[in-house]
Amino acid sequence: MVIYSLRQSPDGDWSIRRDSATLFSQLRLGPAIQLAREAARDEHTRSGRSTCVEMPGPSSTIRLAQYARPGMPIESAVA
Repeated sequence: MVIYSLRQSPDGDWSIRRDSATLFSQLRLGPAIQLAREAARDEHTRSGRSTCVEMPGPSSTIRLAQYARPGMPIESAVA
């Protein structure tokens, strides 16, 4: 499972990360969510691998999008 994660900086901007690499930064929340979903969907389409988009919530991680091949079980993500 490839995980795209949203992270908020101390100044309130958002970044999109894949593993430990920051792909995009200094975004507002709405555009960050849209861009992360687009990147995850594109990777899934190109590679066929399961992908998801997550962001931190008040008490746990919130999964915002998930892409998997039909018939394949969804893997749980561990960050």
